[in-house]
Order: sequence, then C-alpha cells, then structure tokens
Amino acid sequence: MSNLPLQYTEVGTVKAMRGCIVFVQGFRNCINGQLIKFGYGTIGMIVGFNEKEAQVLIIKETDKIKTGDKAVASIEPFETPVGEKFIGRIVSPLAEPLDGLGPIEFEKKFPIFPESPPILVRQPLKKTLETGIKVLDAMIPIGFGQRELVMGDKSTGKTTFVTDTILNQKNTGVICIYCGIGKPRSALAKIVQLFKDHDCFKYSIIVSAGASAPPGQQYLSPYVACSIAEYFLKQGKNVFIGFDYFTKHAWCYREISLLLGRPPGRDSYPGDIFYLHSKMIERACYLDEKRGGGSITFFPIVEILEGDLTAFVPSNLVSMTDGQIYLSASLFGEGQKPALDLGLSVSRVGSKVQWNAIKNLSGPLRLEYLQYRELLRISKLKTSGHSDETLEKLKRGAILTEILRQDKDKPVPQEIQVIIFYAFNKKMMNDLTIPEVRVFQEELWDFASKIKPDLLTLIREKRKLEPDIEKGITDLVGKYTQEIIARRQSEKPDEFDDYVDDDKKSEAVAAK
Repeated sequence: MSNLPLQYTEVGTVKAMRGCIVFVQGFRNCINGQLIKFGYGTIGMIVGFNEKEAQVLIIKETDKIKTGDKAVASIEPFETPVGEKFIGRIVSPLAEPLDGLGPIEFEKKFPIFPESPPILVRQPLKKTLETGIKVLDAMIPIGFGQRELVMGDKSTGKTTFVTDTILNQKNTGVICIYCGIGKPRSALAKIVQLFKDHDCFKYSIIVSAGASAPPGQQYLSPYVACSIAEYFLKQGKNVFIGFDYFTKHAWCYREISLLLGRPPGRDSYPGDIFYLHSKMIERACYLDEKRGGGSITFFPIVEILEGDLTAFVPSNLVSMTDGQIYLSASLFGEGQKPALDLGLSVSRVGSKVQWNAIKNLSGPLRLEYLQYRELLRISKLKTSGHSDETLEKLKRGAILTEILRQDKDKPVPQEIQVIIFYAFNKKMMNDLTIPEVRVFQEELWDFASKIKPDLLTLIREKRKLEPDIEKGITDLVGKYTQEIIARRQSEKPDEFDDYVDDDKKSEAVAAK
C-alpha cells in the first residue's frame, strides 16, 4: 500500500461494522492473514484491504466493537498453538479448550496459512490406510497422504466413514483429528461420547467450531486442524483428518465474502472459493524419507442436494481430490449400509496401496456386484421364471451384498477381510443362508483367535496369499461353516431365500 518501511505496531480506527466484518482505516501496511487486536481481548484477521481501509474478520469478540475504537496491528501473522498435549483434547479454532480439562500447554506456534509442501519433497503413495470399512479397503483403497472426498445427501452416513476410520486407527500410531465445522452441539456430543466409549482420545483430537460459533471461527477451523496436523507431520508421524463438513465452510465463506462486498458468482459463491479449498487440500501429503516420511490424509465431507453431483462446491472438490466416495440416498433407503455407490465412487490412487492379498481377492468384486445389481433389477420384472444359473448368480450376489454391509462403529481388521473375501471367492459360503453369512462375519474374529491365532498374525506379516496361508484359511473356514450349519435350527429352511422374489416362492410352495 505504501513505500514506507513496515512498522512493528500500527494503530487504526474502526470506521464501520458489517456483521462479522470490521472496516478499519489508518493502517499504512497490511498483509492478508495479519493479526489485529482490539480492546478487551477481541481479535480479528485481515481478509482484504485497499488504499483507504482494511477489512478485518472478527475471530473472537469479547466486547462489542464500536465506531471509533482503536485497532492495533503488528507484523505477526495469525498463528495457532500446537503440541503433543493437544492429543486427547477438544479445542476451538483458537486452540482454546472446550472440554473443561484446563489449559493446554503448547510447544510451538504454527502459521494457519503456510505454503503447501512442494512436489519435490513428496513421495508416491504406497502405504495402506486401513479404514476398517470392507467396501473401501477392498474396492476403493486409501493410502497415506491421499485426499478422498466423501459426498452424499443429508443423513446418508457420511460422518460414519470418518468416525469408523478413526476407530480403526487404535494401536496403529496414526494421529486422528476430527474437524467439526458448523455442527450442532448435539451432533458433536455424539462424536465425543463415541470417542470415549472406544477409547479414541488416546490418539485423537477434536477441533470444533459449532453452529453457534462466529463465522470467523468456522472459516478458520479446517486451517487450524491442518496446522495442528503439520506439527506431527514434521515429526515423521502419520495423521488422518476428517473435515465434517466443507459445505458449511463454503457457506460461511460465502457469507463473509458478501459482507465484504465481493461480487457473487455461480450459486452466489465468490470466485475464489476454488482457490480457498484447493490451497487447503494441497496440504495433504506423503513426505519423502529425508523429511521423516510422515503423511497427512484428508477425508473432506461435502453434502449434496438430491444427488446433484454437478453443484459448484462438490464439482470443485471432485476436481482437486484423489477420488470420491459417493453415498446414494436410494441405496441407504434400501438398507444397504454403507450406502456406497460403486458406479460413481473411485480412488485415483488405485490398488498400488493395497495389501497384495486384498488386491488379488477383490479385483473382480466391483464388476460382479454391479452385474448383480443389474440382474436383480431385471429379475423384478417377473416376466418369466428364473433358471438355475440365474438363481445361482442371485444367491452369490446376495451373499456379496451381505458381505459389503457393515454396521456403524464396527471396523473390520484387514486380516479378517482377507479371510472373508477368500471364502467368498472360493464359494465356501454358498451353503450358508444370508442370516448365517451375517453371523459368519460377526463371530469370525473370535473363532479365528481361538482356533488359529497364528494365522491372523501370519496374514498381517505376509500381506499376501501364500500356500500355507491359503491352507490355513481353508481349514479355518471349513470348520467354521460346519459349526454354523450344525447350529442351524432343526426345521429345514425354505428352499428359496430372500434373494428370490416372493411370487416365485409362493409358486414353489403351491407346487409342493
């Protein structure tokens, strides 16, 4: 703004207020992201300026600002405290505790808007982030350092993908950060209780700017979560962040931009919303070994309206992430949970981050599942009877559908997934009914731990199918299926299971 040297401290005067934006005149030097202090602990951040005035976003307001009040600017940018003591805590975007456990001792302060790591300090993604979600680990693999978008209509289980992934990181050394943006207090309380019930706070942090928080804090919350993660990144650790959710963040920035008088564009969003999110998304990385080999993995969540994938913010985020998980409201209504649409979901990292065992077993599953969905749709037309081949395909597809189903808050270890998918590929579950397939999965860990505990250890160590592992799985599954069949009720089950339509079932009963 001027050729005068940058001063350590400048004092300006509040000219006007417009919502959470304060217009200050009198500053000779300004930089975006600069910290501004008002009286009685009120602070703000410069988000724009011109020759006449600076535009300040209020981050924390402890006393009402009035026209004529003094504003003090220093050369320090807006920074956030970071440190090991943040693990196990619930904090605001100002790094202030929200859990009532007292102040947090921080070790350093990191800038909120740093430069993203350049491409030359990164390495290709090659290590698996085990989410514990079967359909993800098998068909949409996630690697350390990946950015995977989670998108879907309201109430389709988007947050569950984040929480289940966090639950599955116990004893893995991965630091997890849940970033709540504009979430109601009741929704945050459920997350906190879930973390307490599963002892997740030993390795997790919650950064929350609730629905009642000022727009400035909602705007800053994902940046603060990234800065806290970067502290652990520099120590060579792996960090996972779930942003819940970016839609509220975009709404908040749109509100701020309209108050700033910036011209609205598509869907009334400002033109720089793409830059805003892409700069943050690029902070996810997998550093090379010279810099510790740490990583930050992102799961940003975006809510769409009535399945509209072409909306402005979702299409922006699709273009800047490494794949997307699309949750279908229709599948959710059918009881398929997680309601992941395999036709529209993709991981651009590919199978190179998967275990070899999972890669070999899950290769044909996506095509088989999609073919089953199409066959099921055609079979509902009821124009003719079903052939034996069609019935076989319907039953196998029903078993696969049941395998891909999963209750929330119950992640499945990868070694158990290897056994399940191996049994499916070898048709070792074909003699089980659909309810028995469900029991097969639920009790498999306990049965394997009791009968063949060494097999589970061997699968995790080798991570690929070798003759001794295949023999062990075959013996284990053979004994297990025999035990399940032996427990079957004394009466003979109906010849037709729930994968055959009711009319065919009635015809069979009438024929008898």
